Amino acid sequence: MSESERSRLPGLRGLAAGQHGVVTRAQALACGLSRARIDGLVRRGRWQRVHTGVYLVHPSGGGDPPLAARVMAVQLALGPSAVAVGPTAVRLWGLHGLPPGGAPERVHVAVPGGGSSSAAGTLRRYAWRPPVGEVAVRGGIRLTTPGRTLRDAVLVSDRLTAVSILDSAVQRGAVAADQLPGLRTANAGRPGAVRTGAWWSLADGRAQSSLESRIRLVCHDAGVPPETLQYPVYRADGTLAGRADLAWPSRGVIAEADGRGPHALPEALYVDRRRQNSMVSTPERLVMLRFTWRDLQRPDEIAAAVRDACRTSDRGRG
Repeated sequence: MSESERSRLPGLRGLAAGQHGVVTRAQALACGLSRARIDGLVRRGRWQRVHTGVYLVHPSGGGDPPLAARVMAVQLALGPSAVAVGPTAVRLWGLHGLPPGGAPERVHVAVPGGGSSSAAGTLRRYAWRPPVGEVAVRGGIRLTTPGRTLRDAVLVSDRLTAVSILDSAVQRGAVAADQLPGLRTANAGRPGAVRTGAWWSLADGRAQSSLESRIRLVCHDAGVPPETLQYPVYRADGTLAGRADLAWPSRGVIAEADGRGPHALPEALYVDRRRQNSMVSTPERLVMLRFTWRDLQRPDEIAAAVRDACRTSDRGRG
């Protein structure tokens, strides 16, 4: 590297830092790097190509770049009219509900002339044209507002995923529950609006995880919907033993959704066991069920377990 190129690197790194670690080829050239130098950095793995003419300056271990870096790369390549939408905007707003993505997960973007996927399958382009009032900027990335994000995400998701996203949006305060009917109405006339219209009324901001949302819908569809969520269970002395994720209080049954992550840690398992023992030892004599993501592969068994628990609890109370 020439002394001139070396002196310009700090400026290039500063530019990358403000763009989630990525720079365009044109920006690198403007900062004084030669074409040969750029190609050499990519060839040696010092830079990672993220999109046509856009590079991650400090890749970590050769894995997939972070979502924000990939979205920024797409927007730098496609221009200022490109806006992150749908599932990508869901993740950028920090909402839950989407299933794990592929490797790497697709970037969903609205851009004039969209409507096709890249050959590599990592970019999904839509011809949607969100008005200025439905576009926000977050961390330098253009994305749809939370309300518009929900409108788009519902149209391109399956029912379980869509309701899980709606639950998360209300639970995290991205939108208020009373805004949902208006968002549903705003989708009228769009492809998929009729198919997804009834999903909006199923949203419940009390759900604290995507797994809870999905188990609730499974039970709803099977005719055994929970009577309430986040049900408080009290000890004999009146202190709170815990809150059950889903509950059928009139039948003496509660259920917990054990998601991946914290529940896999030994300390968390110990705390969960103590909490469970405390809740089932209360004067209500509750029957507790526990469901995991794996159980969702057999939804009929979830519903059957709830029905059996309700019958068992009824006999015990009788």
